[in-house]
Amino acid sequence: MPVILPVKDIHPVIDGSVFIADNATIVGDVVIGKQCSIWFNAVVRGDVNYIRIGDYSNIQDGVVIHCTYQKNGTDIGNYVNVGHNAIVHGCIVRDYVLIGMGAIVMDKAVIESNVIIAAGAVVLENMVCESGYLYAGIPARKIKPLSEEQLAMLKQLPHNYVLYSSWF
Repeated sequence: MPVILPVKDIHPVIDGSVFIADNATIVGDVVIGKQCSIWFNAVVRGDVNYIRIGDYSNIQDGVVIHCTYQKNGTDIGNYVNVGHNAIVHGCIVRDYVLIGMGAIVMDKAVIESNVIIAAGAVVLENMVCESGYLYAGIPARKIKPLSEEQLAMLKQLPHNYVLYSSWF
């Protein structure tokens, strides 16, 4: 069974349509919208500040979502794909974003809509990733505009995860 716990009497609020893997952890001031999926070994830890996850977003295997005490909550929009083993910390991620496997997004960063953060990239504190671009590297930098195929993938991928979660 997943670990779903209150912190300081604040309970996670999770839409009934959300898939939560048996070994995922969700604690504290967390709100998760409809048709999301929280995959195996993912940790959504709203103990020191809030975490908000919009509709149709997927938090893949081994992801850690956290925030900063008394400073930065974490806002994840609609139709967001957070890839395996990524870390999303105290930042804002808007709609239709892919955060690649093993990427790190740090405090006060803003990922605008329609952005891909490449696998392994590190988005530094206070960085703004402009809509319509691929960011990659350590530290992350704007690489190139997204293609029509990439933009279409950002629209389709969240629906794939709704399908995948229906298998469990």
